[in-house]
Amino acid sequence: MKLAVAGGTGTVGVHVVEVARERGHDVVVLSRSAGVDLVTGAGLSDAMSGVEAVVDVASTRTVSAKESTAFFAAVTRNLLEAESAACVGHHLALSIVGIDEAPHGYYAGKVEQESLVRAGAVPWTILRATQFHEFAGQIRAQASFGPVSIIPKMVSQPIAAREVAERLIDLAERSPAGRVADLGGPREERMAEMVRRYARAIGARGLVLEVPIPGAYGRAMRDGTLVTTTESDHGLQTFDQWSAAQAR
Repeated sequence: MKLAVAGGTGTVGVHVVEVARERGHDVVVLSRSAGVDLVTGAGLSDAMSGVEAVVDVASTRTVSAKESTAFFAAVTRNLLEAESAACVGHHLALSIVGIDEAPHGYYAGKVEQESLVRAGAVPWTILRATQFHEFAGQIRAQASFGPVSIIPKMVSQPIAAREVAERLIDLAERSPAGRVADLGGPREERMAEMVRRYARAIGARGLVLEVPIPGAYGRAMRDGTLVTTTESDHGLQTFDQWSAAQAR
């Protein structure tokens, strides 16, 4: 099968590309480094030639609802338009667990993305997943000031990006299925504790302070909105297992 991966150089995208190629699929990476601008649509038409399914794992670094919505709206519209023109039969989008109850900040863009996919003409599948293990290191890098890391109070259920990628390719190999079961990690964790354990695993020192974020967005981070339910599927690799692998 010929697959196109939007955001194929990102945190989960590199795993999606790797898994797809391991299974013998022909993969086209849709990214700026490959000559495709997802926001403007430049290069998309040519890249879609012969593609049977598109896996969209594109992302942007922002906590602004306006910026996130603009990004995901542009990317999704451009992808769907190019897919329709090329007669692509399956659009598969990765989304986030709990965004219905927390349509704020970055999550506002994911809500818009899902809405556009559902309303589009291309048959679709949407998989919602929880935060990746890598998120602890990313948030530590973004929220550290000298030896101090200020981490939002957050309940997470981290999952290995590789396991998310495997599920995405499983779905890409099947017929479009609409909204499928959510996918989360094997257990719930506090983000501040994840950052502390990650820092120890890589031999980093410093103080980690846990701070509650005000408003509805912060409340959703604290109250379990962003973790899975009993009807969800779960990965196997724990955060500690992943952290130990990073140290090696």
